[in-house]
Amino acid sequence: MDRRIKKNQTAIMDALIQLMAEKDFEKITIHEIAECANVNRGTIYSHYLDKYDLLDKCIETQLKQLIESCLPVDDKGTYSSKASLLRTFELMEKNALFFRTLLTNKGVPSFRNHLQEMMKEGIREQIDENNLSLDDLRKEILVQFLSSATVGVIEWWFTHTMPCSAQEITEQLWALLQLNQVLPFIKQSDLVTQISD
Repeated sequence: MDRRIKKNQTAIMDALIQLMAEKDFEKITIHEIAECANVNRGTIYSHYLDKYDLLDKCIETQLKQLIESCLPVDDKGTYSSKASLLRTFELMEKNALFFRTLLTNKGVPSFRNHLQEMMKEGIREQIDENNLSLDDLRKEILVQFLSSATVGVIEWWFTHTMPCSAQEITEQLWALLQLNQVLPFIKQSDLVTQISD
């Protein structure tokens, strides 16, 4: 992709998020986005159908980066580990304005749903990769519980202006998941060892 095109797209997306931090998405106009991004309206329309398409592309870009941050660094890592959870929180911390804005803007309630669906998909993959023998009902309840708990913690972290670091929130969430024995990919013996340490 042409460097200038990429620069314009980044400026446009950043402008949208900046404006959303100030007012509801529904009240934002393409003219305001263009002004804030220092581009003309035609440039926006050359990349996006309308502001809704722009918002969808923003969300898609950020969630794709989140998914990539969850992946193991090497072939030996499990899909979801404490290290990948930390990388995810660090990426969200780095892009705090985006996540805080989309989780708190009344005009974008769908972002939370996108985030939770992404979590559900990852959890299902993890359950399947670890060959857990769960019937469909138990699997779906576990997926719903883990995704709801994680997204709830993420939402709390941002709506309370990140009262702790990415490292601290990762430690707390990981400990809660272990304590409640909802990390099925951790062997019971490993759990006992970690708790007693």
